[in-house]
Amino acid sequence: MAEYDQTFSSYQEPYFYKTILEVSKAIAVYRDLTDLIRDLAVRLPVIVPMNFIAVALHRPERQVIQDFVIEGKVSADIQGGIEWALDEHPAGTVLTTQEPYLCSNISEETCYPKAFSAMQEDGILSLCAVPLTTALRPLGALLFASIHKATYDKTHVELLQLIGNQIAIVVDNILHVQELRKERDRSRLLLEVNNAVVSNLELGELFSSICTSVRRVIPHEITSLFRYVPETHSFKRHVLDFPSGKGLLPLGGTIRFDDTPAGQAFHSRKAVQLTDVELKEYQSPTSQQLLAEGMKSVFYAPLLVGDQVLGTLNMASSQEGLFDEKALELLMQVAGQIAIAFDNALAYEKIRELKEQLEQENVYLKNEIRTEQNFEDIIGESAELKNVLQQLEVVAPTDSTVLIQGETGTGKELIARALHHLSSRKERAFVKLNCAAIPTGLLESELFGHEKGAFTGAIASKAGRFELANRGTIFLDEVGEIPLELQSKLLRVLQEQEFERLGSTRTIRADVRLVAATNRDLLSMVETGEFRGDLYYRLNVFPITVPALRTRSVDIPILVRYFTQRYARRMNKTIETIPTKAMETLSRYHWPGNIRELENLIERAVILSQGSALMLPLTDLKAAPRLEGSSPQTKSTLKGVERDHILQVIRETKWVIGGSSGAAARLDMKRTTLISKMKKLNISRPS
Repeated sequence: MAEYDQTFSSYQEPYFYKTILEVSKAIAVYRDLTDLIRDLAVRLPVIVPMNFIAVALHRPERQVIQDFVIEGKVSADIQGGIEWALDEHPAGTVLTTQEPYLCSNISEETCYPKAFSAMQEDGILSLCAVPLTTALRPLGALLFASIHKATYDKTHVELLQLIGNQIAIVVDNILHVQELRKERDRSRLLLEVNNAVVSNLELGELFSSICTSVRRVIPHEITSLFRYVPETHSFKRHVLDFPSGKGLLPLGGTIRFDDTPAGQAFHSRKAVQLTDVELKEYQSPTSQQLLAEGMKSVFYAPLLVGDQVLGTLNMASSQEGLFDEKALELLMQVAGQIAIAFDNALAYEKIRELKEQLEQENVYLKNEIRTEQNFEDIIGESAELKNVLQQLEVVAPTDSTVLIQGETGTGKELIARALHHLSSRKERAFVKLNCAAIPTGLLESELFGHEKGAFTGAIASKAGRFELANRGTIFLDEVGEIPLELQSKLLRVLQEQEFERLGSTRTIRADVRLVAATNRDLLSMVETGEFRGDLYYRLNVFPITVPALRTRSVDIPILVRYFTQRYARRMNKTIETIPTKAMETLSRYHWPGNIRELENLIERAVILSQGSALMLPLTDLKAAPRLEGSSPQTKSTLKGVERDHILQVIRETKWVIGGSSGAAARLDMKRTTLISKMKKLNISRPS
């Protein structure tokens, strides 16, 4: 460090003024404060004894003094940007009084303990400070410091004030240039943000682009968007940009509304700026996470679109006092544009989801049209069936969960559809899923959907059945086949009406009525640990048991005639009669496959029938169990069935073989062919 023994009186006055003019000419070209101070540290020691020089600037927006210091006379390291309260630093006194300040021995002074303690650590003992002021405004102070005591006296003040007047003009110019640059950068930022808003609908890409632009103007570490969720009166961290983070701030998740500064900004519709000390007063996890990441300045701005608040724009910095008045004004303008972008992005996201849902629903409905769900109505007149229909009328107007129980083939899906059509949701989708037909690994994706890349083979995003059924009804058949690990997620949907797609952190809400069906004893499964008890009781709000066909035998003839006419129309056949004996056999049969088995049998019968009478393949029923108390069926062959059928038709025509109303016409045979068959089957008219 250089030492200076010269005194003011050892110089000739013309020399001083000449040097001052040279200094003035040299420094007038500078447009950067750091370069200016570095040049002063080289030039001024020629005429002013000093070891340190500092320019301390007033920051009116924060009412502080900020000093920029160079140690030594040539090219020592810059120590800049330290802020002091006005009463903590002699430059504050100079600014306030506009009078020079002299100190011969700072070790004996007590007025600025914090600042003088820092100076003594650098070896400073004496100090002289003069105002930096122009005709337009006070700027701060110019300070000269020496490692010797009593280096400066009143004879130096005139010279230092002349120097200060020259430097003030340059500093003022530099500050004006900086302000113009900042204003230009702010205007450019707003233009960039506006261009990003109008050219990008993807919120993630849009936000990343905006963050890059904002950081060039207002350096900070963390930027995020909180989205307000009115259903839960909370925030969700919708977007997060924090490249240097420790991972303490997770994306997504629920953030309590009233425990955060964001809630204050949301309520007041005004920006909220806090220091780290003020942030400690909030006991929310988010505030603690920001403090743990070393943030010292935070900013929250409401995202306003008309009279609606969508959420908040949040920024944080490890630098103290970053968000000054002009920065806040700029960020509020940015927040206004981001709010528009956020609103557009949410609308676009909603439109995309609705379009995707509509496409999925169209595909689903087309598939439904192609299926063989041919029940146009519920067929039957039995008391058991009427009891089920009465239960449907009671529960359909509500949104309660219904559990349909019954054997395989009893028509549980038909009951579920009837329930949907009787409800207030009949104009919306009825979405079904057979839980036993989907591999376990894909069932979750089918139920809740997945994002692109969520698993191998997920080449595109896909909406799940719960999304497709929004505001409608979802029918989960074979619900007892859902694996245990997935049952908890289904329980959450039933309780909270929300879920996430596979590979996504975004929570989706769905207003869905659930109708479940099973042919298994769920209560026994609960006792054996195969089914969750809480899910069972959540499903079993309103149980309906569909009776087996064997318990409603009075409906069998009605169903037989219904299916016969239906398949006959489909196959372009005319079937007018059903043999009485065959109908009696069908009514006595046990029907382990219930209505589905009966329907399949009638379809085969229509295929086999060549005339106007239904030819029933009763041999298909021979191995099946019979109703208790029914008479045993005789052993039948195809030849025997054909004989019985022909004989039945001949009896109905009173043994008239030929003619338009004869047996041959009814059997769709030639008269000679029928007579030949009668001989082969040993059919003769009784005497």
